[in-house]
Amino acid sequence: MDLPQKIRTLPTSPGVYLYKNAEGEVIYVGKAKNLRSRVSSYFHEGRWEDAKTGTLVREAVDVDYIVVANNKEALALENHLIKQKKPRFNILLRDDKTYPYVKLTLAERFPRVYVTRRLRKDGSAYYGPYFPANLAYRIVDLIHRHFMVPSCKVDLTRVHPRPCLQFYIKRCLGPCVKELTTLEIYSEAVRDVKLFLEGRQTDLVKSLRERMSETAEAQEFERAARYRDLISTVEQLQEKQRIAAAEGDDADVFGYHYENQMLAVNLFHMRGGKVLDRREFFWEDLPELASQQFASQQNEQNNGETGAPARPTSDSFHPNEFFSALLKQLYLAQPYVPRNIYVPVDFEDREELEEALSEQLAGEGGRATRVHITVPQRGDKRELIDLAGTNAKQSYDQRFRVLKPNARAIQEAFQDALALPELPKRIECFDISHIQGAETVASMVVWEDGKMKKSDYRKFIIRTVAGVDDFASMREVVTRRYKRLQEEKKPMPSLLLIDGGLGQLHAAAQALDALEIINQPLAAIAKREEIIYVHGQEDDPVVLDHHSPVLHLVQMIRDEAHRFAVTFHRKRRQIRDRATELREIPGVGESTTRRLLEHFGSLQAVKQADVAALSAVVTKSQAEAILEHFRKSSS
Repeated sequence: MDLPQKIRTLPTSPGVYLYKNAEGEVIYVGKAKNLRSRVSSYFHEGRWEDAKTGTLVREAVDVDYIVVANNKEALALENHLIKQKKPRFNILLRDDKTYPYVKLTLAERFPRVYVTRRLRKDGSAYYGPYFPANLAYRIVDLIHRHFMVPSCKVDLTRVHPRPCLQFYIKRCLGPCVKELTTLEIYSEAVRDVKLFLEGRQTDLVKSLRERMSETAEAQEFERAARYRDLISTVEQLQEKQRIAAAEGDDADVFGYHYENQMLAVNLFHMRGGKVLDRREFFWEDLPELASQQFASQQNEQNNGETGAPARPTSDSFHPNEFFSALLKQLYLAQPYVPRNIYVPVDFEDREELEEALSEQLAGEGGRATRVHITVPQRGDKRELIDLAGTNAKQSYDQRFRVLKPNARAIQEAFQDALALPELPKRIECFDISHIQGAETVASMVVWEDGKMKKSDYRKFIIRTVAGVDDFASMREVVTRRYKRLQEEKKPMPSLLLIDGGLGQLHAAAQALDALEIINQPLAAIAKREEIIYVHGQEDDPVVLDHHSPVLHLVQMIRDEAHRFAVTFHRKRRQIRDRATELREIPGVGESTTRRLLEHFGSLQAVKQADVAALSAVVTKSQAEAILEHFRKSSS
C-alpha cells in the first residue's frame, strides 16, 4: 500500500501521526483532532510549491499513527514522542540551563541532602526547582548549619573510626561514627528538614516549640537553646515568604526575536511578583517545519474549531507553531508549573494545554488552582512581554553578532552551567602527560579572576606509579597538591578541573575523599566529545553549545594545562635522552651526568668542550674518556 492509499484509510479520530523516511526514521511528529483530515492536508495541490513543505513530503515514505481518546491525550503523547524520537522537522527544545532541585535521600538509613538537576525514581524526595540556581545551594547550606543533615559522599552503611571536619564545625550530626548520634535523633532532624522543604513552617515551628519545652524541663539546656535558635531562623524565613506572596503570583513571561533564520527566546521567571531569573534559548537553524501545518490549522479554524493563531511572519516562521511546541516541551510532565504563563502570540491548542497542565498539578498533589496561558494585549503584562522581547533581541545580538560577554557574565554563566555554589574565582586544572608510560609528569595551571595566573602553575613528576596508569597518576598529583594546601591552611579553589573523562574524574574524587575534603566542586572535560562531567551528577553530563563562552573558557584552560604538561614532559624526555648517551661512557654515572648537563646546558655543548673545559666539572681521566667516546661515535 503506497502512502496516499494508506492516508485514505486513516481514522477520523484524534491521535498522533509520525512521518517516516526511507530508512524508517521518524522525521516529523504531529497531533490532530482528525487524523485523516490533517495528514491528507499535506498532499493538497499547491502545497508542494512551498520548499519546506516539499522537503518533508518528498522525504516521507510512510506514516504511522496512534489513536487516543481525546485531544489532551494527543497533546501529551505528541510531546513524549518528540522528546523521545527527536525528529528533525520538529522544533526541539535546546536549553541553556536546567534548574536545580534539593534532593532528600529518604531511601537511605541516614538520609542526606544534595543539590541536583536530574530527577530520578530512586525513593528520594525532590523539592524545587529553585530560581535563581544558587538559591538551592543557600537552602542546603542552611540545612547543614541549622538541621545538621549533611551532603557528604561518605559510605554511611558502615562505621568509620572518626568523623570528618563537618562534624567538628557543627554542620553534621556524625552518623558515620558510632555513638556520635542515634537513629532517633537523626530521624528527627530529617523530619524537620522534610517539613522545612515542603514549606510547612507552621507545623515545624509547633514541633520545635514542643521539643524546646521538653528539653528545658529535662534541664537539657544546650539542646533547648538549639531548638530556640532554629525556631527563630524558621520564623524569619516564614516572614520573608509571606511578604513575597503578598507581592504577586508566580508567572513565566516569554519574548522572542527572529531574524535571518535564527531565533532567540527569553523566559523570565517571576516568583512572588519579582523577576528572579532569566532563561535563554537559541535556534541557529530552525527545522524545516512544514509550512502547510499553519494552513491546515487555519482550515480547521474555518471548520469551527477554537483558537486564533497569529499571522505567520516571513520565511515561513510561525511564532504560534513555535510557542505551542516550546511550551509543551517545557511544562508537560514537569513537577512544577507556574500559575500564569504569558506568551507573545496565541496558538491553536492553548486551551487544551491549559487544561492538561492544570490537571497535571492536581494529579501530582499540587495546589487546586488553574494554570492560565494568556496573551496580554495591553497594560503591565504586555509591558513584561515587551521587556522579554527586548532582552531576547539583546541575547540574539550577543549570540549571533558575536559580541564578547564581559568577565562577570562569563563567570555567572559558568556558575550556572556547572551548578557551582559560588562564582568561579579560581580554577585549578590538571593534566597527565607521558609517552608509553615513560617520564610520566603532570601539570597544574591556574585561572584566576578572568586570566591565567602563570606564577601559580605547578609541575609534578610522578613518583609512586609504575608503567601507564593515568588514574593512579591523577590520584597521586591531586593528593600531593591538596595535602599541601591543607598543611599550609590555604583555601581550596572554586573548581578543580580535570583534563580527561570519568576515570580521571573519579580518581581525583578518590584522592579528595582520602584527604576528607568534601563538597569540593570537581569536574572533568572529556576530549573529542567536549562534554563536561560534574562530580555527583556524572549520569547527566553538561553539554554546552559550541558557541558557549563557558565552553570556550573551559577549553582554553584545558588546552593550557595540556600545553604546559607536554612542554614539561618534552623537556624531561630530552634530559633523559641526553643523560642516556652520557651514561654509556665508562666511568660516567648519574651524578656526573647531572653535573655535566647543569654546567654546559646541553649535550651538544658537552660534545664541543675540550679536556680543559670538561676537567672543570669531572676528573681528567673522565674528561679524556668523554672526548674519546664522542670521537669514536662521530667517526
